[in-house]
Amino acid sequence: MRTSDFATSFNAVAAEYAAARPDYPPALYDALEECFGRPLADAHALDVGAGTGKATRGLSERGVRVTAVEPGEGMAAQLATASPGVPLVRAVGDALPFADGSADLITYAQAWHWTRPEAALPEALRVLRPEGGLALWWNTNDRSVGWIDEQVTRLRRRLPQHGAHDVTRVIGRHLAALEPALRPLYREVAWSRTVPIATHLANLATHSQFAVLDQAETRPVLAEEEAIVGELFPDGLVEEPYIVRLTYLPRPNALTTD
Repeated sequence: MRTSDFATSFNAVAAEYAAARPDYPPALYDALEECFGRPLADAHALDVGAGTGKATRGLSERGVRVTAVEPGEGMAAQLATASPGVPLVRAVGDALPFADGSADLITYAQAWHWTRPEAALPEALRVLRPEGGLALWWNTNDRSVGWIDEQVTRLRRRLPQHGAHDVTRVIGRHLAALEPALRPLYREVAWSRTVPIATHLANLATHSQFAVLDQAETRPVLAEEEAIVGELFPDGLVEEPYIVRLTYLPRPNALTTD
């Protein structure tokens, strides 16, 4: 199956994605501000691959002037409904329709792995101002927690593509190989949320490895998870542990043009 099939699969589950996927903790934006080196408030950011707008809203709440960039029709519709005042551009990171040096910050929340880095990186560096930066982050399962590790192992056995896009540990080295002047910064933020079992299962179902399959294939997998997780959390509330992995790439001064 093509990568593009996985990427576009979110449009079919956009409403479920908006309702069930986790947001990002305040500490993530603290870490981003630390890497940015100055207050986020009043910075101009492009949130690329914005999806339903989870990071877009988080950035806006920190005073960032955000333009959402989202190619998917279903995801963009959810974002426009939830955040009607946010400028929204239908585009992809591989070809950003913005002027050179027009953004302080470009963010990819849970989205960089859908780009072609050899195209998206030069585009980001072109659009960034000299003191700007490119921030990539992912909510990842905290596999140091036993039941989460067991669940990921089960799902990978049932759905071989599950978790195949976790590039968070190698992305900085990959991008530095494309542009040797890059000096990546890394931060990790541990956090958790507590949700009903139904929300936990709906969250699983919004991942592309589920969304590309027919319900006849996914239903038994989700039923098995419902039974297992139900035994672990008999009160019906699931504590989902996450680690947000942030890679921040300051725009190299060597790329500044007069």
